[in-house]
Amino acid sequence: MIFRTTLAALLLATALAAPAIAQDADKPARPERSEKPDDPIPAPNRSVTKHSGTFGGKAISYTATAGETYLRDKDGKPTAAIFSTAYIKDGPRDPKRPITFLYNGGPGSGSVWLHMGAFGPKRVRIPDAKDDGAPPYPITDNPDSLLDVTDIVFIDPVGTGFSHALGKTDPKTFWGVTQDARSISDFIRLWLNDNGRWNSPKFIGGESYGTTRSAALINELEGRYNDVAVNGVILISTILDFGAEAETEGNEMQYVVTLPSMAAVAAYHKHLPQQPAALEPFLDEARNFARGPYITALLKGNQLPAEERAAVRRQLAGFTGLSEDFLDKANLRVSSNRFYKELLRDRGTSVGRLDARYLGIDYDRAGEGPDNDPSFYGIDGSYTAAINSWARDGLGYKTDRQYVTIGSVGPWDWKLGDGRDGTTYVNVAPYLSKALRENSGMKIFVGQGYYDFATPFFGAEQSLTRPGFPQGRVEFHYYDAGHMMYVRDADLAKLSKDVRGFIERQK
Repeated sequence: MIFRTTLAALLLATALAAPAIAQDADKPARPERSEKPDDPIPAPNRSVTKHSGTFGGKAISYTATAGETYLRDKDGKPTAAIFSTAYIKDGPRDPKRPITFLYNGGPGSGSVWLHMGAFGPKRVRIPDAKDDGAPPYPITDNPDSLLDVTDIVFIDPVGTGFSHALGKTDPKTFWGVTQDARSISDFIRLWLNDNGRWNSPKFIGGESYGTTRSAALINELEGRYNDVAVNGVILISTILDFGAEAETEGNEMQYVVTLPSMAAVAAYHKHLPQQPAALEPFLDEARNFARGPYITALLKGNQLPAEERAAVRRQLAGFTGLSEDFLDKANLRVSSNRFYKELLRDRGTSVGRLDARYLGIDYDRAGEGPDNDPSFYGIDGSYTAAINSWARDGLGYKTDRQYVTIGSVGPWDWKLGDGRDGTTYVNVAPYLSKALRENSGMKIFVGQGYYDFATPFFGAEQSLTRPGFPQGRVEFHYYDAGHMMYVRDADLAKLSKDVRGFIERQK
């Protein structure tokens, strides 16, 4: 998920969140430390259990290892405990079997969302586009897990999940674009050492800010002399160029990248002057309008002729479902937050940010924006219950620490390690284009939900189709849901099939 901050209007979200994404990063409580800084550091806490299931139509027996891996400083002193959950297929070792490392976003989100929602062997089933209500929640086998084609390691960065700094190490040491990526890179190298998997096909993947992490991580993995070459990068709900999406006065691109999402949402809620016969052709029209007449009009500013303004306003109303009067008062510039509230104001409901299919009932119909995001508070209780139940009971992991689903990991350092100053313009997409140019065996998978405003699909397209990206090396997949498209059963099945195919083609 991506949390929204004052810097570059950072969104999941993701977690995810958001991952930027989506939640107020100031509210969640940080867990208490289980040990004092001067206490002796115990051995890593781990639990190993045996399981079986049917995934992708194949019966698989596997070993689950839930536990800590210690990062160490140059003197060998432990600095952090990274909690991970690894699912490894039993039987003779296959040198061609891939290993996939997955994480969520935030920054500050644990891997619970992808773990218990999408690709783990168990998942929590919740109503689609509705509040998840109260427990007990059904935690079921997940036939859409990827364990038939790859072993999987879910990683919780420092300050999330059960991961934490050790001894006198300040956790802020790990809180930054580059610092975070470096810690995950160190974890992956240690895991490959410990498990003898250096020559296995390798995939990394994340959701929301986890896609930002993936770009920074590929730079850490492949940007050294002792490279960890990667076969594929899996980006789910992508945010790479924060500058383009920054909700700040004077940035016209923020309106451009969200326009096709507004069109998709208005069509979903049947709130357009003329409903399209099919969604995809309509969204192509919205893309063309956004990158043509619309951006041209915005760039003309106060010099936009009245006749052209009227024509653009009329087209904009046809794509967004908003009245021409409202668009005129907004100077043709509709922020996402205003859209959530305005689109269905006449119906007395607002729409969600992570997933605009979700509807919220606010205190009143007035105001600039909604009271809260119904697409996040509609799922948070179930996922928290699921990860704690599965980790503690199903996997036998014993700890007195809280599992941090969404935590406060600030202040986050947005400066980039290659010398670029990320404090005003964070764009990690160049890391991916460089990796593609220097690793001919690597490709990128991009999965986007049509109804996601935390990481709009058009923003992902704009980031990954710029000069420097070799053509044919990035594949896009779309889902009829939002930021966490896997909450919809049909889209979980499609996402699983799409990612499974990507891994099999790249291994």
